[in-house]
Amino acid sequence: MSGRAKRGRLTRSADFERVYRQGRSHGNRYFVLYAFPRSGEGEARLGVSVSRKVGGAVDRNRVKRLLREAVAQADPGLPDGVDVVVVARPDARELAEREGLAGVQGALAELLEKAAAAAKR
Repeated sequence: MSGRAKRGRLTRSADFERVYRQGRSHGNRYFVLYAFPRSGEGEARLGVSVSRKVGGAVDRNRVKRLLREAVAQADPGLPDGVDVVVVARPDARELAEREGLAGVQGALAELLEKAAAAAKR
């Protein structure tokens, strides 16, 4: 299985809610990244949210797949003990169609840099 193992994912609604309410958000035109340092260590966990505003099921699943792959390749950028939720904005579909994985990686890298800079403050 490529990408993240299932145990490295956020799956429960309560986990998503905690990250949304208590985490810090950083956004760009394509995505919003929420990060919440949880108590206790462990690997970073990822949650992906892609609404119907992005497109039909095929488009949403493509965006989710590209996001998970981009995060897996940028894994050193995620510190241990952090829950991260990435929310796709409607323009993410266009980015995925136009630039594919490279475009998603670029947009995600921008958000990870913003989050790292904010964490140092």
